[in-house]
Amino acid sequence: MSSTAKREAQSPAPKSPTPAPATRAATRELTPAPSTPAATREPTPGSTSPAAGTTAPLPGSHWAEQGLPEEAENDADSTLGSDVESSTASISSSILRYRTVNGRTYHSDSVTDGEYWGPNDAKQNEMLDIFHHTMTICLDGRLYDAPLAKDPENAIDIGTGTGLWAIDFADKFPNCHVVGTDISPIQPSWVPPNLSFEIDDYNKEWAYKSDFFDFIHLRWLIGTIKDCYALYKEAYRCCKPGGYIEHMDANATVESDDGSVDNNTHALGQWGPMWQAAGRKIGFECDILSTNIMQNAMKEAGFVNIVVKDYKVPIGQWSTDKKLNEVGLYFHAVMNQDLEGVLAFMFGKVMGWTKEEIANYIKHLKKEINNKDIHGYFVYRNVYGQKPLDA
Repeated sequence: MSSTAKREAQSPAPKSPTPAPATRAATRELTPAPSTPAATREPTPGSTSPAAGTTAPLPGSHWAEQGLPEEAENDADSTLGSDVESSTASISSSILRYRTVNGRTYHSDSVTDGEYWGPNDAKQNEMLDIFHHTMTICLDGRLYDAPLAKDPENAIDIGTGTGLWAIDFADKFPNCHVVGTDISPIQPSWVPPNLSFEIDDYNKEWAYKSDFFDFIHLRWLIGTIKDCYALYKEAYRCCKPGGYIEHMDANATVESDDGSVDNNTHALGQWGPMWQAAGRKIGFECDILSTNIMQNAMKEAGFVNIVVKDYKVPIGQWSTDKKLNEVGLYFHAVMNQDLEGVLAFMFGKVMGWTKEEIANYIKHLKKEINNKDIHGYFVYRNVYGQKPLDA
């Protein structure tokens, strides 16, 4: 999801006797920037015009006209749609009554007044579990980058998904009370005693005490945040003085250092432009890297000591670097796990693509993902900041 943090991740290169670290993070203190006027930050639902310098998305009919690539596998398709309303809710029978669309289940209407683009069934949840493992490898086994206190008392995982990060964090800090929140109760019941899960929509006003959490963690919320500035202000209020917020996310743009991903013709190259166009249409920001929205919003909320780290996440096993190759292996599994469920809402309902257009696009996308001559990767940006001790 301009000026961006300099990426130090390496392109494919011959192996050397002393290989560089597999995942090199570009780390820097945030240079204070002028505060972004509120008027320039307002989402503009209905607008699909790309920002200056970005690639215009191709229409869905382009992929239907291409026909199927050779040796393409047959894939099923699904759609997502719902009008939802209500506010923060606890687990109840109404929440457990999921909507079923084409055999797939999605979050209940009783939790949020916004629509999340992914299903909440077993196929999608397995993808979330694989993603958690991928990011753990990417961070060299760490769960976070922020310099937390040795014994945090309270922590929260916003948009916890299947809850694996929260479970691992609770195991690491058995004396810390950990909360994981999500709009679907898809988390396991057998968890550490210091962990609890709650149904909540983080786009609404938070129902937590001020100055309470030592650590607020967010990861992979692209296309779901209505107002990053408002979200971080709620986080600032609930964060304990001296505590930290950390948010790791990407902007959907597939990059390549050698030009092997063509933004104008490749399905991989169109992934980012399509997501960003869909986000602009419904008022959700998906281009979060080129706009520096995470670090700017943290600064405006009041956080200090803001640090930005960029991580290179290959799509597939094309890298000559051992660690990046392993990261690529698992992220390849993430991409292949449930493309139909992931694209049904943004490409189908929002952008108006037909089932045939989505199916053809997916077949071209999978062929490119499996091609080791195409060296595509995402940049996942991790930004953390601290609430001043005297706040």
